[in-house]
Amino acid sequence: MTTIADFTVEKPDGTPLDLSEKLGKVLLVVNVASRCGFTPQYEGLEELQRKYAERGFEVLGFPCNQFGAQEPGNAEEIASFCKLTYDVTFPVLKKIEVNGEGASPLYDWMKSAAPGLLGSKAVKWNFTKFLIDREGNVVRRYAPTDAPASIEKAIAKLL
Repeated sequence: MTTIADFTVEKPDGTPLDLSEKLGKVLLVVNVASRCGFTPQYEGLEELQRKYAERGFEVLGFPCNQFGAQEPGNAEEIASFCKLTYDVTFPVLKKIEVNGEGASPLYDWMKSAAPGLLGSKAVKWNFTKFLIDREGNVVRRYAPTDAPASIEKAIAKLL
């Protein structure tokens, strides 16, 4: 059975991050963008990060420019925006694609494990969220319109 531990992603500088290092944590994996109507969700994501980090929770942000070209920056610009605008402390990783032939294998797996509305596998927009349990399994997909605070009870239950 596939879990998040079977994937390696890249940090902003291109060095690998073996996601097996994240086993034992509850994760919220989010495709993020700096120029989106949902960008203020960074604030709520950071609130969850700070509130539950000590209990083994972590947000993983994956910048994505596939939706309305709303994440045009390079790694340095994205990191600066996240830190200066929202004081983000959770990892914001290397920019990826979440749909299509160039989609990250991690996202292909999560989309299959937790299809969207009417069984759709495609990520519809920025700030789609995937909740991952401590064993590395996808628990649920949340829509971009689902505010981070609305996921808090599900996170707390897994902790």
